[in-house]
Amino acid sequence: GYRNTNQVSDDYRYQDGNYDAPNDGYYRGRDEPVQEEDAQSDVTEGHDEDDEVYEGEYQGIPHPDDIKEKQKKRAPAVDDEYRDRTDLMAERMEDEEQLAHQYENIIEECGHGRFQWTLFFVLGLALMADGVEVFVVGFVLPSAEKDMCLSSSNKGMLGLIVYLGMMVGAVLLGGLADKLGRKQCLIISLAINAAFAFLSSFVQGYGFFLFCRLISGLGIGGTLPIVFAYFSEFLSREKRGEHLSWLCMFWMIGGIYASAMAWSIIPHYGWGFSMGTKYHFHSWRVFVLVCALPCIASLVALKFMPESPRFLLEIGKHDEAWMILKQVHDTNMRAKGEPERVFTVSYIKTPKQVDEFIEIQSSTGTWYQRWLVRITTTLKQVWDNVLYCLTAQYRMNTLMLAVVWFTMALSYYGLIVWFPDMIRYLQDEAYESRVKIFDEEEVSHFTFNFTLENQIHRNGEYRNDKFIGMKFKEVRFEDSLFEDCYFEDVRSSETFFENCTIISTVFYNTDLYEHKFINCRLINSTFMKEKEGCHIDFEEDNDFLIYLVSFLGSLSVLPGNIISALLMDKIGRIKMIGGSMLISAVCCFFLFFGNSESAMIGWQCLFCGASIAAWNALDVITVELYPTDKRATAFGILNGLCKFGAILGNSIFSSFVGITKVVPILLASSALVGGGLLALRLPETREQVLM
Repeated sequence: GYRNTNQVSDDYRYQDGNYDAPNDGYYRGRDEPVQEEDAQSDVTEGHDEDDEVYEGEYQGIPHPDDIKEKQKKRAPAVDDEYRDRTDLMAERMEDEEQLAHQYENIIEECGHGRFQWTLFFVLGLALMADGVEVFVVGFVLPSAEKDMCLSSSNKGMLGLIVYLGMMVGAVLLGGLADKLGRKQCLIISLAINAAFAFLSSFVQGYGFFLFCRLISGLGIGGTLPIVFAYFSEFLSREKRGEHLSWLCMFWMIGGIYASAMAWSIIPHYGWGFSMGTKYHFHSWRVFVLVCALPCIASLVALKFMPESPRFLLEIGKHDEAWMILKQVHDTNMRAKGEPERVFTVSYIKTPKQVDEFIEIQSSTGTWYQRWLVRITTTLKQVWDNVLYCLTAQYRMNTLMLAVVWFTMALSYYGLIVWFPDMIRYLQDEAYESRVKIFDEEEVSHFTFNFTLENQIHRNGEYRNDKFIGMKFKEVRFEDSLFEDCYFEDVRSSETFFENCTIISTVFYNTDLYEHKFINCRLINSTFMKEKEGCHIDFEEDNDFLIYLVSFLGSLSVLPGNIISALLMDKIGRIKMIGGSMLISAVCCFFLFFGNSESAMIGWQCLFCGASIAAWNALDVITVELYPTDKRATAFGILNGLCKFGAILGNSIFSSFVGITKVVPILLASSALVGGGLLALRLPETREQVLM
């Protein structure tokens, strides 16, 4: 065994070969006498290899069994199963309180350094993947709609389906993270996202593409609640607000990354390949692949990060938590050039476990019955957690936060979709104002082999004309006559024939399908070998503008991000949310005066920059208002609600484009004012320890 030493501090007396933990289970700070270094090495010297060693004995952690024995001797001899559940809960609450304060001191002792910064970048990549996901669909739509022949209702569906997936993912995976652990659930969410994002770039059919984006959204939906809960548990009170706000910047970096990649990849239609006539892999699919990279990088890096020790303590895994905290301490001290600093904590309070989880023995039932019970039990626990967020203690906070998250999402996501739509609308208006109108022209024996664009032809007569290897773009023929004409290899977009009479005319290898002839009389005309599928228009100029708008929108968030990070701990979360939402509402109101593209882009940048501080403060306060075993669940519910707000915002706002600006602007600004004023009623959490 050990050689006894007299230098061991009084707190941990050497007794029957065991350490006796101090009675109150409290961790003594640095002010207590600590073992001297030679004493520590003495303690472990001469240890017999044959003795059974348990993990952590060398570090001087008392064996959990020994602690339990000591506690049993002290505790009144009443068995847990005979005690009232409320007593047990009360005891657990008391333990939680002690643990919260002790953990705060331990994290302060571990310092803030290399470990936290490494974790910061790993989790940052996961957050970046979330930012990318929101933009991907918007960027691929213009190309995908031509590739997959999407109607406008299908396009809307594709935008909403991602948010729907994120909504479910946030609630489900957020809830699971409080049961299975932060790291494990984050790995699951990122893996789901990476796998289905990868798959979606290869599938050809619209329905299957939709399904892949839905599931990849479900995966990425879980990252936001988990990332913030996970990172906050490695931060001390002074650093929490600021560093969680710095972390939010990765969401913006995701947006910038997506815009830059879209800009540099999608316009190059040649960057792809085709296999036969059926399988096409166009450049937008390359873009979808590239967008999965941050997610994959984060997934790989996470493998090297530890689980949150705060979560492990919550479920009673004392030794694992201790080892991780020691690792954090040693990593930071080595980086600071003080490798000799010793981690002084030897016993951390673990809350009383009050869980009626019955683990099935491996011998009973078949494997799927065991899994079924395990899954249903876990889901029931997640559901209990969800309900717990609505108990008397948290109900008011949860409801107020829910309203703030919802109003914020409704206006922000609604406007984010509305801006590009408005800009497109302004462009289309300008384009239509330049339309050329031809009346009663008569053309015969002429060959058209050039592009006709933005024209209206009325009451014309075309006899014995040839239209060969040409393109119609936004061309309408009204009340016209085509006789003995020949169309070959013609491509068209937004081109229609209305009330026309078409006699003895041949259409060979064209994409002039039935729906492009409205109320027309076709006499003795033949359609041969129609073009298959949808044909991509190469001259899409306004897509470029959409990338630019998103890029500038993401970039404009930077100043707001920096300001919010620097001021988060100084002016507090509540003033930050309230102030930011009210300023955004004012910016929103000024949109009434934006009638040109550049004005719209300017106000969008201002709006995004002003609203980001509220998002950051919301993330921080949501993490701080709930206890560890409910934190990710509560964040998940609120984030799911936020995605629901996004779906509503998208649908409502886009339906008013070109009809009126009044409704979207009034709706967004009044939602922001209401949410901002309500936010001021929330409790300030700046000075709190993390429960």
